[in-house]
Amino acid sequence: MSSENYTPAVNPLPPVVMALVLFIIGIEIAFTLGARGLVGGPSAVGWRLDALQSYSFSPDIFDWMVENGRWPFEHVIRFVTYPFVSGSFTQAIFVCVFLLAMGKMVAEVFGGFQMLVVFVLSGVGGALANALLLDPSYPLVGGFPPVYGLIGAFTWLLWRKLSLVGENQHRAFGLIAALMGIQLVFGLLFGGTSDWVADLGGFATGFGLSFLLAPGGWARIVRRIRRD
Repeated sequence: MSSENYTPAVNPLPPVVMALVLFIIGIEIAFTLGARGLVGGPSAVGWRLDALQSYSFSPDIFDWMVENGRWPFEHVIRFVTYPFVSGSFTQAIFVCVFLLAMGKMVAEVFGGFQMLVVFVLSGVGGALANALLLDPSYPLVGGFPPVYGLIGAFTWLLWRKLSLVGENQHRAFGLIAALMGIQLVFGLLFGGTSDWVADLGGFATGFGLSFLLAPGGWARIVRRIRRD
């Protein structure tokens, strides 16, 4: 039975979100099966380590590029590739869960291409924040910085909505405050790294990009410039 008013029971995921999730989880499944000797032969045991060495974002390599003014493609591409190489299966699963939730909401409002731009550039912003503010000795891996960029875009949507209805816009930042609080508690209880700086950098990048990439965003910016 068909009807113009029919609403599907399950709202389908935007293709770009599904593609990103399948890519991340597919890589992780290959690493896991390889480590257990189920695919790829003996060399597959080191697939994850090889990928971390080749595709993670290295602050040391970034410092070398800045100091020497040289930007080889195989190192510059690390800004984009590191989110797809997870440190563990658990990390990949959490990244995919957040990506499914946040990516779906952002893509449905912004559009699939714009959502992908937010994801990629938030990963770049997170890596730069990690390198410039901390300059750690360990590499940055995993998709949390770009996922936090999507959280930043979602926060922007809430921020705009609250502005339009005349409510307190600070409420829009409740989610990021809660997530940062959870990271702080886990860091105090179990120890950890300072990757939260990269996450926060990704969040700020995603929030900032939303002014431009949200529907009508460029037009609003042009109107404001003309008024000034």
